[in-house]
Amino acid sequence: MLLSCVDEALCGLVRASGGLSLLKGHRVVLRSDPDNLRGKVALLSGGGSGHEPAHGGYVGAGMLSAAVAGGVFASPPPASVLAAILSLHSAGASGVLLIVKNYTGDRLNFGLAAEQARNHGVAVDMVIVAEDCAFDQPSKAGRRGLCGTIFIHKLAGALAEEGCSLDQIVSKVTEVLKGIGTLGVSLSPCSVPGCLPSFELPPGDMELGLGIHGEAGIKRSKVASADEVVKTMMDHMTNPDSQSHLPLKSGDSVVVCVNNLGALSCLELAVVTRAAIVCLESRGVVVARVMSGSFMTSLEMAGVSLTLMRADQETLRLFDAKTSAPAWPNLSSQCVSGRGYITDPQAVSTRPQDDAHSEGPLSPVMRKALEKVCSTLLEKQEELNSLDRAGGDGDCGNTHAQAARAVQEWLQDHVVPGCPGRLLSVLAGLVQEKMGGSSGALYSLFLTAAAGHVTEGRSNAAAWASAVHAGTQAMRRYGGADPGDRTMLDALCPAVDELMTLTTAPPGGQMAVLQAAVQRAASGAESTRNLTARAGRASYVAAERVTLPDPGAVAVAAILRAVLESLEGKK
Repeated sequence: MLLSCVDEALCGLVRASGGLSLLKGHRVVLRSDPDNLRGKVALLSGGGSGHEPAHGGYVGAGMLSAAVAGGVFASPPPASVLAAILSLHSAGASGVLLIVKNYTGDRLNFGLAAEQARNHGVAVDMVIVAEDCAFDQPSKAGRRGLCGTIFIHKLAGALAEEGCSLDQIVSKVTEVLKGIGTLGVSLSPCSVPGCLPSFELPPGDMELGLGIHGEAGIKRSKVASADEVVKTMMDHMTNPDSQSHLPLKSGDSVVVCVNNLGALSCLELAVVTRAAIVCLESRGVVVARVMSGSFMTSLEMAGVSLTLMRADQETLRLFDAKTSAPAWPNLSSQCVSGRGYITDPQAVSTRPQDDAHSEGPLSPVMRKALEKVCSTLLEKQEELNSLDRAGGDGDCGNTHAQAARAVQEWLQDHVVPGCPGRLLSVLAGLVQEKMGGSSGALYSLFLTAAAGHVTEGRSNAAAWASAVHAGTQAMRRYGGADPGDRTMLDALCPAVDELMTLTTAPPGGQMAVLQAAVQRAASGAESTRNLTARAGRASYVAAERVTLPDPGAVAVAAILRAVLESLEGKK
């Protein structure tokens, strides 16, 4: 498993990327356009697997010419490194630059391959990346090479693409390396497949200054907020008392890389990214560019590393140069600091519930109906919650009660408009804002769609029938449910069908139609006992566990009955 996963991963990368190929017999990813290397310096990097997308994901025009992979957290063998160098040389490269992270195995194996390549007449040079800021007093082994390595891939790749010589590239990136620093923090260790975790970290603790091979860090502390963690990291990275610190002062311009070490969510990473930008800007540092994502991981480690690179205009020009490497993000070339990033919304009219309204002949009738509906929903709060617990999250009564209280509060301070359509718009705004959830959206849809069909001059029974029909159709169109799906529509649709007969009913028969509609709504709600849910949360629950009526349908039936009773004059 451990042996095959690396080969399978490399194959997956190459098969998915048209610009890449594999060197037969070796774990070497190559550019698939070797002719374009002729006369230019080729770049080769690599190291152990488990750091994906590094390094194979950075192979492409404008970045690496090839990358060689070892086993998980194991340096690649010299034979494969040499094979990669010779392949690049045979493609016509004028020289080969090896970009190597500062680990003993990588230095030895890449170094041996470099010496062997020189014996074959290849012009080879090597740059060691050692930008770790963790240790105040590094050991003889020196600082480790971490995510800052990809900055060197990018800058060296741009220089090579422009036709710079091997010596020129080495000189430039060696100078840039003095202004790069990286520090990592993690909430968990990582585990090489088939092995125990590399170190133990109790819940609630975090490790500062760990490496990318699962090595424990230099300091352990309690988990804190992203802002606090980032401040701690920045303080440590720039502490002048440390021999590994990155000199950084107010006015400096930097490129920032917020690197997911493996298991952070995109949401968490974005929180850290914001914290990093804010922290740097509070110190007077200009954030020129930001990379945020997974760039050099450590298997499934739940952590993040921050890399800073001091950048002048020439460095930014090289950084912004185009590349076809599949793992390099599509970044903006606009400076992050100083850019306006808040857009004001378009001016909209005030909320309908805040508008001033004038009363009309229908206002007392509509107020009475609303008061009855609200009191009914409050009385049924626990009944609806109980029904909802059988197939939902148990809050159907609570959400309806929230809407009822919002309407009651509004009625205390406002007159009921004489125009029914305006009242429906007010109610739509209230339930959208106060009810929440899918129920709030559905009721607001219903009321909004219905509002345009009833006005002060057009509020007869036929108009109300058209309004409730339009509201129901909006619910079906946007909600995706239909009668028979065990939703509120199973009570509403039969009632609406009955109400549509108002368009032809004689004036004396209108109350009978409304009574029949209420009865059909009650029957529809009761019928949901025997229906299989095909929409809403209940659709995810086993049918045999949902044997009570649908709470949404029961609520609709109760609302319609409350309207009827208010019109009949019942208390």
